[in-house]
Amino acid sequence: MPHNEADLKIRRKRRIKKLICWLCVDLVVAVFILALLLHKPGSYDPADPNSAGLERGQVSPYLTHELSPQFYNGTQRGEPFDLMITQKGINEIVAGWGWPRMSEGVMLYAPAVIFVPGSVVLMGTANVKGVEFIVTLVLKPSIDERGFSHLLVAEVKVGAMNITWLAKPMARKMYAQRAASLPADAKSFYGKIAASVLNDEPFEPVFEVDDRRVRVEAITVYQQKLTARLVPAL
Repeated sequence: MPHNEADLKIRRKRRIKKLICWLCVDLVVAVFILALLLHKPGSYDPADPNSAGLERGQVSPYLTHELSPQFYNGTQRGEPFDLMITQKGINEIVAGWGWPRMSEGVMLYAPAVIFVPGSVVLMGTANVKGVEFIVTLVLKPSIDERGFSHLLVAEVKVGAMNITWLAKPMARKMYAQRAASLPADAKSFYGKIAASVLNDEPFEPVFEVDDRRVRVEAITVYQQKLTARLVPAL
């Protein structure tokens, strides 16, 4: 019996040591994952609407004085033209859209748009029950040989953690659930953009301005700027 009791005590000690080791491993993994999720990317620099003198919901001067005239003058000529959008300008526009916003119980605010060669990076802060996470969405816009536009979601991150494998199926599921109840304007140009991002649906990039139909023929993303080639559409 004494021998058996000694063996039992040794086995118990071994089990306890193993349990402690696994708990330590789990704790380290949990801390590592939390650190990844709470990571703030160095490239994240949201525009401050107050720095441009904008009030909540006020239209950006870049949109009214630079981008809109460039766009409307180009369409009125009835010839192909290039529309150039700067990173600073688009951030000024987005900053004035009226933040924060609520979505599925999550507060979203402080958006930022970054143009890098070949990609448009969308970033923002998501507040979940008082905890802030930086969400990053990498889009790769393109026009295929049929002239249809694609807004491929190449990467989704929370902090420094890549969750693309999880986010894309969830987005498709949410879109499928809501598609039946979408309003009529879901078929609009902006609705098609949303469907392309959420459900990988290509769309014909044609829209109408003052009774003139315009097609996006090409999209090129450079460092800190994006150029769209626009042509008259039949």
